[in-house]
Amino acid sequence: MKNNSSLAYNVSLVIGDFVALTAAFVVAYVLRVTISHVPLSAHVQALTYINIIVSILPFWILIFALLGLYNTRVHENRYAEFGRLLMGSVIGIMAVISYAYLANVAIFPARLVVLYGLLLTFLFVWIFRTSARAVRHVLLKHGIGVNRVLLIGDTKLTLQLATAMARGNHSGDLVVGIVGAQKHRLEHNTDFLVFEAFDDAIKGFEHNLPNTIIQTELYSSSERNDAILAYAQQHHIDYRFVPGNGELFAGNIDVELYHDIPMVAVHQTKLLGWGRVVKRLTDVIVSLLALIITSPVMAITALAIWLSGSGSVFFRQARLTRFNRVFYVFKFRSQYAKYDGTTPEEAFAKMGRPELAKEYRANGDCLPRDPRVTAVGRFIRRTSIDELPQLFNVLKGDISLVGPRALVPQELAAYTRRHTILSVKSGMTGLAQVSGRRDISFDERRKLDVYYVQNWTFWGDIIILLRTIWTVVRHRGAE
Repeated sequence: MKNNSSLAYNVSLVIGDFVALTAAFVVAYVLRVTISHVPLSAHVQALTYINIIVSILPFWILIFALLGLYNTRVHENRYAEFGRLLMGSVIGIMAVISYAYLANVAIFPARLVVLYGLLLTFLFVWIFRTSARAVRHVLLKHGIGVNRVLLIGDTKLTLQLATAMARGNHSGDLVVGIVGAQKHRLEHNTDFLVFEAFDDAIKGFEHNLPNTIIQTELYSSSERNDAILAYAQQHHIDYRFVPGNGELFAGNIDVELYHDIPMVAVHQTKLLGWGRVVKRLTDVIVSLLALIITSPVMAITALAIWLSGSGSVFFRQARLTRFNRVFYVFKFRSQYAKYDGTTPEEAFAKMGRPELAKEYRANGDCLPRDPRVTAVGRFIRRTSIDELPQLFNVLKGDISLVGPRALVPQELAAYTRRHTILSVKSGMTGLAQVSGRRDISFDERRKLDVYYVQNWTFWGDIIILLRTIWTVVRHRGAE
């Protein structure tokens, strides 16, 4: 009983994007040619203009598809969609310009039409997709297009999946039943049925089959497992199972033939091969540009710190990066030099206020008015200017623009997943920073670091950089 709602939604996105792109170029033409009275650089009739644009737009849609804009994981993530949509608009308009040059055909009656086209295509498609997402959520709330899921298994993961889907997330998945001895733990939840055996579930859903079966544990009896899979295949129900060792299959997975035997290779991270090359090139280019752009701000900050007499302008501290390598991170000094090299507990004891150490730890390693921090330091921490010298670390190759937070060895020593985190370079910013910075606990930040390492993508880095800028502007979670 296949659920085609996701396919229907993707098809509607393709059609809607095409209409939005067409409308954007029509409006661009009207704004420059019909409304404006400034002389044109080329005389292109409206019908000719529209015919050429419409004939090129399928290639623009193909660009969107190659960027993953019709992938569920992308269009359900607004940040990912925003970044790829912006990139797709730029590549699309460049493709149209390239076509006009190679074919020696006048498409645009004026250069402003190109600029209007770029801005309006992004705006119109973004508005359409936002509206489409809102409509889809309304339909899902009314039970239209919902993916009915039957869970099989008696594991903690079963409960996690059931709880997540019971919240009615925007993916449209809804648990309608659980097969397993869970009744005593799920009596408070009346949104789905609980069955002791798979045969009972078959009878219970005989006239309203689920769309998906997820088996969260494999039974010791292969006959029972085969019966579930056979039933799903006979009734055209999507079947998925969760491997018993979830940690084993986290990260990057390759299936290859080894002496004619299929073998699964599991890597700690997806950041391998050409991905590392592209990431390093991006780090060098972006850090150089950022250093040039921010150099006036850095010069003024250095002067302010020097005039304040609080110590040296820069602060150096040993941190960890890829493969457990120790490096020295550069930051603008934000606290008094006399507290250098001390732990918070030692520093607060030194000033005669040891009670502040408990408050500091209880508040997520942060104090609203930390007495160790200078007046200039409070400002540059709040605006994240103190982090700018780390651009030199990025340029040197100590760290990357995006990655797990570079921690001191003592902080990371007790964390059991530190080897996974240290399989890639630490980052100037990262998923944890844009997900709350100091508003989330140490363990939650490290879990986000592990997730980043195991699910790295180039586009993910772009999204994190954009979200970092937004987070800094809002001063969200700043120390």
